[in-house]
Amino acid sequence: MDPDAGATTAAPSTSAAIPGAGAEMREGVGKHVMVILVGPPGSGKSTFAEAVLNAASGRPWARVCQDTIGKGKTGTKIQCLKAAADALKDGKSVFIDRCNLEREQRADFVKLGCTVQADVHAVFLDLPAKVCISRSVSRTNHEGNVQGGMAAMVVNRMLKKKETPLLTEGFSRIVVCQDDDDIKKAVDTYSALGPSDSLASGVFGQKSKVPVQAGIMRFLKKVDTSSAEKSSGAMISSSGRKPGQQDTSPKQVNPEAVGASSMEVENKSNNMKINEEKSKESVSSDINSHTLAFPSISTADFQFDLERASEIIVDTASEFVQKHDNGRLVLVDLSQKSRILSLVKDRAAKKNIDSSRFFTFVGDITRLKSKGGLQCNVIANAANWRLKAGGGGVNAAIFNAAGEDLQRATKECADTLRPGSSVAVALPSTSHLHQQEGVTHVIHVLGPNMNPMRPDCLKNDYTKGCKILNDAYTSLFENFASIVESHTVKQNDETSSKKSASGVISPNDSKMKRQDSHDSERAKKYKLLPPILTSRQNHEHKGTNTGNYHDKSMGSSDAPNQAREEDSKNNGAVTNKTWGNWAQALYEVAMHPEKYKNSDSILETSDEVVVLKDLYPKAKKHVLVISRRDGLDSLADVNKEHLPLLRSMHSVGVKWAQKFLEEDASLTFRLGYHSVPSMRQLHLHVISQDFNSPILKNKKHWNSFTSAFFLDSVDVMEEIDQQGCATISPDEKLLAMELRCHRCRSAHPNIPKLKSHIAACKSSFPSHLLKKDKLLSASTLRKDSA
Repeated sequence: MDPDAGATTAAPSTSAAIPGAGAEMREGVGKHVMVILVGPPGSGKSTFAEAVLNAASGRPWARVCQDTIGKGKTGTKIQCLKAAADALKDGKSVFIDRCNLEREQRADFVKLGCTVQADVHAVFLDLPAKVCISRSVSRTNHEGNVQGGMAAMVVNRMLKKKETPLLTEGFSRIVVCQDDDDIKKAVDTYSALGPSDSLASGVFGQKSKVPVQAGIMRFLKKVDTSSAEKSSGAMISSSGRKPGQQDTSPKQVNPEAVGASSMEVENKSNNMKINEEKSKESVSSDINSHTLAFPSISTADFQFDLERASEIIVDTASEFVQKHDNGRLVLVDLSQKSRILSLVKDRAAKKNIDSSRFFTFVGDITRLKSKGGLQCNVIANAANWRLKAGGGGVNAAIFNAAGEDLQRATKECADTLRPGSSVAVALPSTSHLHQQEGVTHVIHVLGPNMNPMRPDCLKNDYTKGCKILNDAYTSLFENFASIVESHTVKQNDETSSKKSASGVISPNDSKMKRQDSHDSERAKKYKLLPPILTSRQNHEHKGTNTGNYHDKSMGSSDAPNQAREEDSKNNGAVTNKTWGNWAQALYEVAMHPEKYKNSDSILETSDEVVVLKDLYPKAKKHVLVISRRDGLDSLADVNKEHLPLLRSMHSVGVKWAQKFLEEDASLTFRLGYHSVPSMRQLHLHVISQDFNSPILKNKKHWNSFTSAFFLDSVDVMEEIDQQGCATISPDEKLLAMELRCHRCRSAHPNIPKLKSHIAACKSSFPSHLLKKDKLLSASTLRKDSA
């Protein structure tokens, strides 16, 4: 099969091993390496770096040590970042010699490495606490002066903040060292790394979980000096190692240099022997990241142009990464020579997509965990329209690997699939893929056919073909987003239930709550809905052919949109946005408000609108005025005939703003629409301008209400009245702009400082907001009444 095709199933070829390397290594254009050393004081970070520098085999290294960077004295993180950037610019690989125990401390260095297209590794010196404390207490003349009696308290305090490095942070390789033998092997590995060599990607040396370290006071009562002595000397001897000495740690070549926004990793099964303990640990750490592995759709048997396909893959993946804060995407192919991987990698690098969220991987999509060390809980299948096993490529491989369980589960979800759509299937726990690889869902997706030897060939019509392929990837990624959101809701519910039953609160609960609240926001909104999609039922009543979808399936994320497209075709405004299951919440409320009559969230219901409290308000007062007109998903669907509806929605919004002002006259309100809403069904935001809400916590939240992304209701009505449609600002780069006060436009580095400023800012609002009654306050309403 053509290696350029995006869904090959043959095993990759084996490269020749370099004698004395102890593992596969190939010479080529090597990349710079940034090794971030992770460990508490006394774990041996400086000794590790010096040992490699003294025994390096031709690759130039630099050590960036925070203890000495300030002209021999302790410096700052910023100084370390600058020194690392300068060293990489000079063509050197770098050791970052600082504790780096928290992900936040590592993040800037990972970002720097990705920006300059270096391989970013972590060496985690996870030695026993008593060893680190004994070394720190007994040493003298330490560069950072962490020594003597105070050192024990410093080590103990830092260990409490320890966060194990994960691949999801952006590392391409993580080496875990838990004793001096592990450290010596790691030193030998990096010492033998030549200028043109690269190392395999993955997690190495991770063993079963170590028991929680004893508290500092308990340890000080009985110090095991024998253990400390045993762990104190072996590592130094590695500095005398000769370049020809055998390296027993696994080594593997990375393919051609990886761009700043994507990583291509060659994984060969005979060099990736991961023991059972490491696999279990990998599952527990990686499963929370929710990873979708997907092949290139339509570029193999359906012969879709690779250049066009790569552009669509990168564009839709970029949209997913910007829109969703959780979940990562991995484009997979078996061949290291795959042209589609190379094209996607280059395009992703140019778009500066976060390489920890979207990257490429060389391996068998049905054995990514067992043979490649990559845990993916969701995989995509390049299916046929009949959703049957057979044929060749990925479809046959996935059905064969999953067995009859997948066939039965698929049949319960859908009978057929049309080009441009996808259907998610929950994989039974009895399936081999579920048990051995940790795959919980398979998403079948069908793209366009350009092969004249296959049914429904588009005969080189790439205008239609590109639209279908774009729809296919959008549907695939939205189905994946639905799975992620559903899992987050379930996980949060289970955690809450356990806490309620036990009354015990974990020390990390507050931190986890802050991290998860934004990720699960949309899913919790969707939680209001029954499991069935009434929009799909409505669509089926119209007589369109969507196949036999069953309520218990995740369903096709494309299906609910077909009804909307049919309704809007007559208006000449067919939008291509595909709505995931979670995004149907407002639609369901608007179409069937009677189902939620007992909900405290619904404030008002009429024939035209439903007024709903925003479940995650971004200010003291924040409500949504939702249109009940079917077929109006967003402003893109609105034209002049809908102007009376918009005026009615605006009047309802003003009425509710007035009610809130009667309760609190200090508030000021703004009414408007998001250019590209995250939830289906046209809805107007009525939001107070204090933005005093713990739910508002990131740039997307802030900029979605304070930039050109937010369209004032009065402007929208005026524009539609004059031009027949609204000019929207769909560029989601607006959401990533710097944080600026919505009054005085001063810039601020983070949300807490911005909120602190807003609370005290007395500046007038910008002049464009003071016109046409865009802002509603107690004073403006008094003028109107007068």
